[in-house]
Amino acid sequence: MNWEQLLSLKRFGDTQPRLRNQQDETRLGFEVDFDRIIFSSAFRSLQDKTQVVPLSQTDFVHTRLTHSLEVSVVGRSLGRIVGKQLLEKYTILKEKGYQSNDFGAIVAAASIMHDIGNPPFGHSGEKAIGEYFRTGKGKQYQEKLSPKQWQDLIDFEGNANGFKLVNETRDGIEGGLRLSYATLGAFLKYPKESLPKKASQHIAEKKYGVFQSDLSLFKDVVETLGMHPFRNSSALGYVRHPLAYLVEAADDICYTIIDFEDGINLGLIEEEFALEYLIKLVKNTINTSKYHSLTTREDRLSYLRALAINTLIQEAAAIFMKNETAILQGTFEYGLLDKSTYEAQINDIIKISVEKIYQSKEVIEKEVAGYQVINDLLDVFINASNNTFNSTASNYDKLIIKMLPKQFQKQATNIYDRLLNICNYVASLSDRYAVIQHKKIKGLSF
Repeated sequence: MNWEQLLSLKRFGDTQPRLRNQQDETRLGFEVDFDRIIFSSAFRSLQDKTQVVPLSQTDFVHTRLTHSLEVSVVGRSLGRIVGKQLLEKYTILKEKGYQSNDFGAIVAAASIMHDIGNPPFGHSGEKAIGEYFRTGKGKQYQEKLSPKQWQDLIDFEGNANGFKLVNETRDGIEGGLRLSYATLGAFLKYPKESLPKKASQHIAEKKYGVFQSDLSLFKDVVETLGMHPFRNSSALGYVRHPLAYLVEAADDICYTIIDFEDGINLGLIEEEFALEYLIKLVKNTINTSKYHSLTTREDRLSYLRALAINTLIQEAAAIFMKNETAILQGTFEYGLLDKSTYEAQINDIIKISVEKIYQSKEVIEKEVAGYQVINDLLDVFINASNNTFNSTASNYDKLIIKMLPKQFQKQATNIYDRLLNICNYVASLSDRYAVIQHKKIKGLSF
């Protein structure tokens, strides 16, 4: 892969190339990507989607929206640090007009939307959709689908849903948000289709990133960017866009440190115990006199958080540059923080977060309720959709269809597209609105 190709400004529908040195510096193409995402309704829905605790009643716990904003800030810093060094290494990029801020803008845009396709109730929402088809009433559709289409549903993936969401054509809107291909490439954390599953130990094959319905645009993006195919077979799988490693690192840094901070603020992790773990991570940069002068828990946490994030940003950027050749060749098989000198400390923090936060009674109870909500919504809307297509819709089915936003009311002739359409709708709901819709279909709300 080569950087000039990887930094493509091309957008869906372009017939002429967009050259970097011809860009308007007051509104650069990569920055337009960020703006379009921020103003999208899909991004706004993240304000009420779970990051740590579903339907939290507190005002300081992160949602997917605040998490995404923080990841974009970290991603922008990572991109700028790496971009500055890449411009020194590849002088042709400077001659073409590229700047370090371009790298920051691409990574920030991909980072701000990294969770945009996630269903309500966190990762348990993805599992709930998958299990509806794998073991629930949706299993009846297996014989009507190809193996890859079926895999898309039983392993419903927020990353693939995000790619669909930002690119989907609707009436009067060709190509969705029409983001630059460089940003789409950086967003593709797992640039492969759902089968084969985990064909190797490479980090890019851990999950998948595109539904069968979106392969045409996916191919155009990865081929335009010059991303290398993973394997010589009929299956579609590509090595990562190098900047996808920075997007992943930004996400890893934020959820490691900030989810941990949320656990402390919620009282799920004892302050003294937690601070001890954070101090281990920043022991080489902490100013002990400044730390001991801080009198409140919030100030101590804030200081340690800032130090920890900065420490990991600098190290992730250094790991990226050290392995940049292997990353371009597609042979770097790990996440950047997997090679961190602080890996043990990071793993300790994540282990505590899993035990004390993600598996806390409050989280588990709400995730259980979320499973039922998602299961019931899928069942009612899928039945209504299929019955409408087959001209067997009851009055109830007709009312149910009218509950859907207009873009989800169209009945595709293909059963896969109809099923995926309802999954996309349910995934688009915020936590609270999913509960509201559930109450309505159950007759519990008027």
